[in-house]
Amino acid sequence: MSKALRTAIVYDFDGTLAKGNLQETSFIPKVGMTTKAFWDEVKTRTRKHDADEILVYMHLMLQKSRELNAPITVGDLRKHGKDAPLFPGLADGSWFNRINSFASENGLELEHYIVSSGIHEMIEGCAIRRYFHRIFASKFIYENDVAAWPGVGINYTTKTQYLFRINKGIDNHWNNEAVNQYMPGQDRPIPFDRMIFLGDGDTDIPTMKMLTYQGGHSVAVYDQDRSERDLSKIHRLISDGRADFVAPACYEEKSQLDIIIKGILGRIARKHGQSLRD
Repeated sequence: MSKALRTAIVYDFDGTLAKGNLQETSFIPKVGMTTKAFWDEVKTRTRKHDADEILVYMHLMLQKSRELNAPITVGDLRKHGKDAPLFPGLADGSWFNRINSFASENGLELEHYIVSSGIHEMIEGCAIRRYFHRIFASKFIYENDVAAWPGVGINYTTKTQYLFRINKGIDNHWNNEAVNQYMPGQDRPIPFDRMIFLGDGDTDIPTMKMLTYQGGHSVAVYDQDRSERDLSKIHRLISDGRADFVAPACYEEKSQLDIIIKGILGRIARKHGQSLRD
């Protein structure tokens, strides 16, 4: 068999790997706000200033912390991510070990990535950080370890550029020249057709659409405790052709998601003549 082929699973974080938003777990209560009040304020300011919602919520985090004389540090943000309410099958790492083994048996070298509008340092603090090749997420600029200003804001549409960074092997936020530079398809480390994206709803539609168009694979996951209104958004991802599959956000062995991802990996392996299985 030929050399193992680099293949990627790319995950959104909030709502995909963990319930809700990480900010809601401990940061928002710590600054004395309810989740609703915080996000209502974000939306009001976004409209008032005709601004980007991601940058607005990051700025509001800074403002509320300063008002309490409790500046945000890297360590604080990582602590907020430590207790992320991960979906079943993730916290013990069994999902990553099992899927990696399956991929390896089929001649694929599997890498895991996160592309998220959430805060990088919070995600860095979660229990599963070590399983990811790279985390692309919104992040602050720090002065003397204290967050001073938003440095990167990844919104719903800019998520798509990070698929190109993974596709071309660019492991940073800043090198836009390399992203835009022409690279022949055969030279790209992880072609789109060896890429799987997992997301949870409306905010991932541009990413799913782009990857599916490029020959990749999109899977919509959902929290089984979500409302019918939330679930209807997932249904639309299928009916509108945004996602190839939909499954509960359960990462345990023999779950629907486990079967789907293994099936896609098997399809990728067969397409490239890599499978060791019958």
